[in-house]
Amino acid sequence: MKQTPKSDFDSPWKDIIEAFFPQFMEFFVPDSVKEIDWNKKIKFLDKEFQKITKNSKVGKRYTDKLVEVTLKNNQTKWILIHVEVQAEKEKDFSERMFVYNYRIYDRFKTPVTSIAILADESPSWNPEPFNYGMWGSQMGLNFISTKLLDYKDKWTYLEKIENPFAIVVMAHLKALETKNDTSLRKQWKFELAKLLYEKGYLEKEVLDLYKFIDWILNLPDKLEELFLQEISIYEKEKKMPYVTNAERIGEKRGLEIGEQRGVKIGEQRGVKIGEKNRLLSIIANARKEGISPELTSKLTGLDIELVKKLLKNEITDIPLHLLDNQDNN
Repeated sequence: MKQTPKSDFDSPWKDIIEAFFPQFMEFFVPDSVKEIDWNKKIKFLDKEFQKITKNSKVGKRYTDKLVEVTLKNNQTKWILIHVEVQAEKEKDFSERMFVYNYRIYDRFKTPVTSIAILADESPSWNPEPFNYGMWGSQMGLNFISTKLLDYKDKWTYLEKIENPFAIVVMAHLKALETKNDTSLRKQWKFELAKLLYEKGYLEKEVLDLYKFIDWILNLPDKLEELFLQEISIYEKEKKMPYVTNAERIGEKRGLEIGEQRGVKIGEQRGVKIGEKNRLLSIIANARKEGISPELTSKLTGLDIELVKKLLKNEITDIPLHLLDNQDNN
């Protein structure tokens, strides 16, 4: 199975926070919701944050978002959201949170709230507040911290509440739990996809959350095909083919790429399907023109035994997993 690299957790977390920021605050910092003026524009200041931290030598960089909100008393407050997605603890984590916090304050002279979402696999790792000083002089940072593993014992609660970050947390926990069991991962991917409909989310919300689920609970091609078959049947029953339609759009885009300029096999399922159809077109033409299996094999880059079966119509399709390491001509 092609496992999701740790760094790949970065983008889906960033995207989901931006898509559901009010719900993020409600889920992880509930006391903040009544003080923020949600009628005022929320600003995501990723570029500004990158400028502040670009020369930082403190630890590694993970998912960081800087967000500007307006409080109901019309004061502006900057919120540094640090989502830790590393599957191992970091020695200097608290110091890094402190450094980022004071750099933001030094740059904007505005109060900063620092939030850490700990998505690691170490139950015992809970970073302490950072502080230093002596003789009565003290400096430090008490940041808000949430351990996702703590929600393992709150599964029933997560199933019941409507906040989309309940789904996010459930998907992340199941990604950790099933990283060595793809069959179980497929089952949970299906259960969580169904839950998107059962919770009554709108189409855009379903698609935003499904993108996160799909990224975190990635599957090998054969199991992914089975999953899509199952979710398609379920969506037909619900008469809400949100995920199925999104997949078809992706596949259509892959076919267009394959027809226009050939396809370099990549991560996206639609692109792979486009490449498969391009190769099948070459096979069909070779069969019609009587081109030898040896030459056809060279033209397609496919194994000659597979080519022979395709030319004889003993098989009519190319399994997608055979294209994982395909060299395109």
